[in-house]
Amino acid sequence: MGIYDELEHRNLIAQTTDSEKVKDILNNHKVTFYVGFDPTADCLHVGHLVQLLTMSRLQKAGHTPIVLFGGGTAMIGDPSGKTDMRKMLTSDQINHNIACFKKQAEKFLDFSESTPNHAIILNNGNWLGNLNYIDFLRRIGVHFSVNKMLAAQCYKSRLETGLTFFELNYMIMQSYDFLHLSREYKCQLQLGGDDQWSNIIGGVELVRKIERKEVFGLTFVLLTKSDGKKMGKTEKGALWIDPEKTSPYDFYQYWRNVDDKDVIKCMKILTFLPLDKIKTFENLNGKEINDAKEVLAFEVTKIVHGEQEAQKAQNTAKAVFSCVSKSDDMPTCNISENDLTNAHINIIDLLVKMDIASSKGEARRLILQGGISVDGRKIESIDVSIGKDMLKAGCIIKKGKKIYKKAIFK
Repeated sequence: MGIYDELEHRNLIAQTTDSEKVKDILNNHKVTFYVGFDPTADCLHVGHLVQLLTMSRLQKAGHTPIVLFGGGTAMIGDPSGKTDMRKMLTSDQINHNIACFKKQAEKFLDFSESTPNHAIILNNGNWLGNLNYIDFLRRIGVHFSVNKMLAAQCYKSRLETGLTFFELNYMIMQSYDFLHLSREYKCQLQLGGDDQWSNIIGGVELVRKIERKEVFGLTFVLLTKSDGKKMGKTEKGALWIDPEKTSPYDFYQYWRNVDDKDVIKCMKILTFLPLDKIKTFENLNGKEINDAKEVLAFEVTKIVHGEQEAQKAQNTAKAVFSCVSKSDDMPTCNISENDLTNAHINIIDLLVKMDIASSKGEARRLILQGGISVDGRKIESIDVSIGKDMLKAGCIIKKGKKIYKKAIFK
């Protein structure tokens, strides 16, 4: 099976500019391709995993990936999927975010120069930042129809709320990236999420018009749940790949708790498990599907955080679920003498201290609704207090069915 066929069987491909030609160059030739990442935050999140893992698959198939950081385009911000203009970032913020992204990307791609098709890191600020605007408009802007741009989904959805001329430049600048990479690196293919289709088409057409050369675009499916909502949103916000922002245990638990309908899809898109192995899980249901969820959670966590952290997270999850162990790897909150009153802490104060509840009001509601337990015992009163001796041994606080934390006195 060629790599294009594998992407198809994993249901990764959303659209291509020419499916037969893209299939041919990926299955039968070695090409240079790129994916752009606008550094609007200092950490990659789970939404980037589809791109990163697909880049890894293509590199393993012999193709050369370019990781393009949008140091220039981030100065404007992509209007796609936004109802308002993105917050403008400073150059220092963008450069900091790029430095963080670089370290994270190394988990997924081989940048070693001894590898013939080693991954390349570039920053489009290096060429976009030095452009002469009038010259740029005469050479590049003349090839773009405003009517056609406004009909593109990335702009069309913004017309009711307001689209600035500032943002209108984004597509032109991203399209210029493809032209630059085609000239300087013989890049033939741009990849991206399906929400980038309009921008990718812009680059493909610009290269064709100026260079009289055929290049191609391919988009991936967006990582969504069975109900159409984006994956990777938690009670605390985004699901980050940085362990300082989302612990390996919380990361593991997210995938362990996905909806039954999403397990196989996630296995295909987010793991390197062979397709025939994944097929053995397709007809599971009831309690058996939990076995598939454990495999999914372990494999995705292993890719992002390493096998050792994945094993720790899995062991902790099993220990917590069975309530037979207070694992050292469990998310933990340290309680100090300053948190206690007469060697005790009220359950409401404890829930807020542990970030299990965002406020005392939420803590009260959780308790009165029967959503909190301590060491397996449901808390039924807001007047319950936890003593120092119990905290010294460590106690497991459970919220609902899926959220566990350990409180320990230190």
